[in-house]
Amino acid sequence: MSDNTPRSSAGSQDAPIANFSQCHVGIIGHLDALGELPALMAPAQRARKVAADMLAFFDAVILEHHGEEERELFPAVLKSAAKGSEHDNVRHIVERLTAEHRQIESWWSRIKPQLRQIAKGHDTALDAVAVQQLVDEYHAHAQFEETEFLPLSQAILGRNANHMAALGLSLHMRHVKPAPGYI
Repeated sequence: MSDNTPRSSAGSQDAPIANFSQCHVGIIGHLDALGELPALMAPAQRARKVAADMLAFFDAVILEHHGEEERELFPAVLKSAAKGSEHDNVRHIVERLTAEHRQIESWWSRIKPQLRQIAKGHDTALDAVAVQQLVDEYHAHAQFEETEFLPLSQAILGRNANHMAALGLSLHMRHVKPAPGYI
C-alpha cells in the first residue's frame, strides 16, 4: 500500500521563513504608499481651500454681481436706449445675459453640495463636466459682456451724464452700510 501523504521536503521546511518574507513584501508596499502621503497632502489641502474659497466667493460675489446687473445696470441701459433698433438690441442682449446668469447658477447648484463636502475634507465625487461647463460658460459670458454689452452700455449711458450719475449713485447706495443707530 502506498502512502500518499506528502512527505517533508527541504522546500516545505522553509515555508515558515518564506511566510515571513512574504509578509515583508506587503509591509514594504504599505510603507511605500505611506511615503507618498506627504506629496499628496499639499494637493488635498489645496482642494479643500479652493472649494471653501469658491463656496464663499460665488454666493457673495458672483451672485451679487448678477443681481446688481439685473437690478441696476440692465434696467438703466434699457431705459436710456434709444427707441427702436437700439432698444431692441439692448433688450435682446439683456435677455441673453440674464439667461446666461441662470445657466451659470444652475451649473453652480450642481456642484455646490460636492464642494461643501470637499471643503470639509470628505471624500466625494466631483462632477468634472459641470465644473468645466461652469468655468467655460462664465469665460464666454464675461468675454461677451466685456466686448459687447459694457461698451454699448457706456455709449448709451454716456450720452446723458444724469443717467450715468444715477447708476453710479444707485450702486454706491447699495454698498454703503448705514451708520450704527441710523435707520
